[in-house]
Amino acid sequence: MTEMEKMLNGKIYDPADGTLIRLREKAHDLSLRYNKCREADPERKDIIKELLPDAGENVYIQGPIQFDYGCFTKIGKNTFINFNFTCLDCCPVDIGEDVFFGPNVSILTPVHPLCYQDRNIYRRDDGTNTDREYAKPVTIKDNCWIAGNVTICGGVTIGEGSVIGAGSVVTKDIPGGVVAAGVPCRIIRKITEEDRMENHPELF
Repeated sequence: MTEMEKMLNGKIYDPADGTLIRLREKAHDLSLRYNKCREADPERKDIIKELLPDAGENVYIQGPIQFDYGCFTKIGKNTFINFNFTCLDCCPVDIGEDVFFGPNVSILTPVHPLCYQDRNIYRRDDGTNTDREYAKPVTIKDNCWIAGNVTICGGVTIGEGSVIGAGSVVTKDIPGGVVAAGVPCRIIRKITEEDRMENHPELF
């Protein structure tokens, strides 16, 4: 099993592996190029195609962005991502269709060992410094709204149509059709027909 295969399958892997370094450098360079483009610059579309080959139609990413790999992230059509999006996709990140992200959202798949003896940097036989890491995937189903300043940790699935309140830290699965918020993120209530805009004439 290659180091990349280990990483994508949630096993301990060596992040100093040459293939992984090259993929990260490419994603970091593409993120930097994207962040330097003006909003109307047609080059942005080309960069996204290269950085995120599994992005669907009509995906809009405001920028600035920072991806660790990009190629391990899938984004469904009509998804909108606001300012300052960070995605450390050391394990697969699967974002559904029609998902809304507020500013300053972070998706963090990497996991480091709790014991410092396992976590600290060590020197490989070839003299290269590295550490021990593993990662857990993140899935966000269709029609979710992830509000501003939300952190989504590895191993989490957010069910279809759910809303994650601003400032939340999502450490466990959230079912579909609910409002959830807090640190750690917890279910507040179900989303019901009473929440439909047509039932709130005061907003019009």
